Formats: sequence, structure tokens, C-alpha cells
Amino acid sequence: MSQLGKQIRLNRLIHPDRGSLVVAFDHPLVHGPIPGTEDPGKQVQRFVDSGADAILLNFGMIRHFAASSPVANMPALIARVDWTTAFTSNPPFRSCPVARVEDALRCGADAVITFLVAGSGDAEFEKGEIARNGRIARECERLGLPLIVESVARGPQVQNPCDPKWLRLHTRMAAELGADLIKTEYSGNPETMRSVVEACPIPILVLGGSRSGTDDDVLHATREIAKSGAAGVFFGRNVFQAENMPRLMQQIRGALVKTASEKR
Repeated sequence: MSQLGKQIRLNRLIHPDRGSLVVAFDHPLVHGPIPGTEDPGKQVQRFVDSGADAILLNFGMIRHFAASSPVANMPALIARVDWTTAFTSNPPFRSCPVARVEDALRCGADAVITFLVAGSGDAEFEKGEIARNGRIARECERLGLPLIVESVARGPQVQNPCDPKWLRLHTRMAAELGADLIKTEYSGNPETMRSVVEACPIPILVLGGSRSGTDDDVLHATREIAKSGAAGVFFGRNVFQAENMPRLMQQIRGALVKTASEKR
């Protein structure tokens, strides 16, 4: 029966007919209170009102999701269950759990997410990455909660973390460990990203990274990602640092729907 529960929850996250729009709002645990995160309650309500398919939060911020005014189609809730230094420091990297899968289930989460870092050159660190993700995957199977793995390449061996060879490696590693969905970086063009999507037997959602351009740049990237066959986008700063976030989210949704219809 746990697999039935997992499938029901996955159906809230993945929408093959139009692509999924997931908002990541877990940045402050790693980066601190960056712009756009200063009033989390207000921002979470805006994500809900703007039609996100799911929202990623750290455990301390789930209270804002619970307190948000409900809408007709409430987003799914994704809980971050670990922490890493791989985005803010040089090797040696460190990662650790911050909660258990059963804690996320008790909080009403529809899925949990973990980091998986490859390319560090540190065998002990990467052993820990594999062990942590494998353990969480087994817990998710037992409890019927989907596991999303945020797989990235970081470290001295990695000249370009968006190189398709790295993306193909760590996304497949995550799938082999038992992930149900992948969150990962964009290779830079639809053709090479398609090779990543096709090499991975589970759906891939593409993250946006830092906001370094305009809304038009975000929409262009959305269309390119959708053309690659990815299951949708997992945007954070590109959404919550936008000048008019509700309008941009509506435009992202439109770009996903239009591209999906053109492929049919």
C-alpha cells in the first residue's frame, strides 16, 4: 500500500500534459536571508496564490505553508531533509541530515528532497552522500513518500558543473539509489539536455540557479528546458526575486503549457 501512497503523491507533483512549476524556497538554510526571502509568510502565500504546483521549504518554514489561505488547487509540499556546504565553501565538503522522512510525513509533506554531490574528489564524503541518500530512499519506500534528489557536480574535478557528462552521471546515480524525481542543473541547450533526460529513467525537473537576467531570459530558459523533454522547472531566485512574481509565474506556466502542446 505504501507504493500506492507514493504514486498518489507523485501525481500531485508531475503533470506530463503541461509540465510542473515548482518553487524552491529553501535557500536561507545555506545562503542566509538573501533578497526575496525576508518575509517568508508573505512569499509562501504569493506562491500559493500564483499557482505553483509545489513549494520546497525547510522544516522551520512549513508553518507558513500551514497558515496560508487555501486556494482551489493547493500546491504540494516538499520538505528539505538535509544540509550541505557544497554550495558555499571549498572542499572538503560536509553534508548531514536535518530531519527524518517520518518527520516530513507528520508535517503533511508530499515529498522530501536531499542533496547528492558528485565530483568532490573526497571518497569519504561521497561515500556519505551515497549512504545518506540510500537510507532515505529506503525510508521513503517504507512510508510511501516520494524522494526528490537534487544532484549536482561540485569540486576540484568539476570544470563545468553543467557539462552533460556530469549531469548524466549524477542523475543516473540518484535514480539507481531509488529517487523518484531529480532536480538538477541545465546543460545550456535543449539538445544536450535531452541526452541527460533520455539517460535517466525517472523525471527530471531543471533548476534555475541564480537570477542573472531578465524575465524574458527566464521565459526563454523555460521554453528551452521544456523542449529538452524535462518534466518541468524547479525555480527559486528566478521567481522570488522577480519584480512582478505573480505575472512571471503565470508566464512560466504559459510557456510550459504551450511547449507541451507543441510537442504533442
